[in-house]
Amino acid sequence: MKKITLLASVLFTSLTTFAQTWTVDKAHAKLGFTAVHMMVSDVEGWFKSFDAKVTSSKSDFTDAVIELNADVNSINTDNEKRDAHLKSPDFFDAAKYPTLTFKSKSFKKVDDKKYKLSGDLTMHGVTKPVVLDVTFNGTNTQMKSTKKIAGFRVSGTLKRADFGIGANMPGAVVGDDITLISNVEFDEN
Repeated sequence: MKKITLLASVLFTSLTTFAQTWTVDKAHAKLGFTAVHMMVSDVEGWFKSFDAKVTSSKSDFTDAVIELNADVNSINTDNEKRDAHLKSPDFFDAAKYPTLTFKSKSFKKVDDKKYKLSGDLTMHGVTKPVVLDVTFNGTNTQMKSTKKIAGFRVSGTLKRADFGIGANMPGAVVGDDITLISNVEFDEN
């Protein structure tokens, strides 16, 4: 009986410490993008409202599952007229497709702090596989709450035409290649 109790105790302890969930610290996170305008300048934007979480049992996050949701109506390029146009049926059609989502399939270490993040991105009602570059900036402990935090920089390029965004907009006006740039800090729960 003692062996069963000990085994159950060890199993329960290992399960409770096995997978950790980390949630985005919105005060220290930005989900951004860049598009080329008229073939000469970069226009930057971001989504002001988004949630993300990471679930991982390993300290190097190599088994991480990453999920993200962004409110398309929160798109911001510091220009109200452009933002309204991006939300219109000409681009994101936010009334019909209000949410952008990402769900990882793998998070593979390729170098010391470099990873490849693969997953499905859904925008404008279209889901496509994407591969993003990630730099794991490490972990630390918050001074006030003593919670563990982890930081990541995510980047990559996708084609807006693959998602039907701005399908009638010539590439000479708005480039087809959209660069994603995100700096995210997560809090361990």
